[in-house]
Amino acid sequence: MFEVRLGAPADFEGWRQAARTALALGIAPQDMGFMVEGEAGGLFAEPLPPMPPDARQAFVPRAFFDLAGLLLCHADAQRFSLAYRLLWRLQGEKKLLEIASDPDVARAAEMAKAVRRDAHKMKAFVRFREIETPQGRHYIAWFEPFHHVVELTAPFFMRRFTGMVWSILTPKRSVHWDGVDLVFAPGASMADKPQDDDMEALWLTYYASIFNPARLKVRAMQAEMPKKYWRNLPEAVLIDPLIKGAEAAARAMVETAPTLPSYRHERQVERGAMARTDEAFSGRDKRPDDLDEAREQARHCKACPLWEPATQTVFGRGPADAPVIFVGEQPGDQEDLAGEPFVGPAGKVFDAALAAAGIDRRQAYVTNAVKHFKFEPRGKRRIHAKPNMGEVKVCRWWLELERELIRPRLIVALGATAAASVLGHSVTIRDTRSRLIDLEEGTKLLVTVHPSYILRLPDAAAKAREQAAFEKDMGMVKEYVPAIALGA
Repeated sequence: MFEVRLGAPADFEGWRQAARTALALGIAPQDMGFMVEGEAGGLFAEPLPPMPPDARQAFVPRAFFDLAGLLLCHADAQRFSLAYRLLWRLQGEKKLLEIASDPDVARAAEMAKAVRRDAHKMKAFVRFREIETPQGRHYIAWFEPFHHVVELTAPFFMRRFTGMVWSILTPKRSVHWDGVDLVFAPGASMADKPQDDDMEALWLTYYASIFNPARLKVRAMQAEMPKKYWRNLPEAVLIDPLIKGAEAAARAMVETAPTLPSYRHERQVERGAMARTDEAFSGRDKRPDDLDEAREQARHCKACPLWEPATQTVFGRGPADAPVIFVGEQPGDQEDLAGEPFVGPAGKVFDAALAAAGIDRRQAYVTNAVKHFKFEPRGKRRIHAKPNMGEVKVCRWWLELERELIRPRLIVALGATAAASVLGHSVTIRDTRSRLIDLEEGTKLLVTVHPSYILRLPDAAAKAREQAAFEKDMGMVKEYVPAIALGA
């Protein structure tokens, strides 16, 4: 039996040199032992002979290096032997690591996963406390990992706190950073843990203030923050009282929730917005005489709050004498960026239906009931938000101007919001769809669904059915206004 004594519990370099030598000497795994400095060796164990000068290069795939680097950090005393057994077998079984059902491979993968999780917890739960020393401020943290992950995580803390002088003490191993070098040392005891500092009270106040009792999930919290780590976390003293008081705190939140404004107040706000719109476009500014002038004035429209978060006004597009106006609800994310209506996903559905019906989009005027993109930010995304009737009514001034300047034979309302804007009152798609409705001065209105409705349908059969119905409505458009047909 040969034996190698390693310098530290996760001494990867020492193990690697010893494993290469043992492999070159042809020492089988059952005849090889590893131990860490300070541990008792075998009574009849022999030191490992030096590597023969003519030793052949061993086969070591890159994946094994990555796996062994984690495996040797595990707390299991057999970690070194398991790693050497895998290395030994790899010399004859080149694809061994790809066999997930192999007991050695499975065990190594499980141990590596545990090490990764422990390293992640250490990065998340280390809490430094500040102490004053003759050399200046020194930040010290006490942590108790399951495995030997100090060497594994130390580079993370070095990069994260490069400008601080800090030490992380653990029972297994310690590490110190002086701004220049990382130095590893033997483990410490809890007695070396520093006392509370002034920042700790501030941290506890912050932690208690961000606690949301309505979103409390104790099991999920304990899964992410196992109780083992609680005794080293300053905020742990707050966890139990916060959990016990969560129900009462959530009830108090509901009881003291802000009240919604009354309907009368909303009507007053709506009338005020309409008055501002009339003042903006009928007093100081000249009423536009053509679409180009209208488009230019709309660029500066601030009649409702939607102009501010939006990128730009998305005015209608199409010829000034178009026989048909298609009216959507509002521009989407891509329309807001491009400055043109129906160029996003819903626009593709719209174009496909027009093509299927044989309609030339270039002969039609395409616009929206609301000219600015209303959305709710969610992370990096802007999620569509339906405009309220107050915003629709404020923007109706522009739609009526477009109708007045173009005087189409037919207006196609794509969705209930567009229909309400054209008619001036709410209607349902169910009651008005696929019927020609009389408007003033000989113009007809056709109500159908918005293309985005088809996009959102989860069922493929329902989506195909609605797509066919939408194309049938577009066929009605071409039948009523043949001049809009392709090649007409």
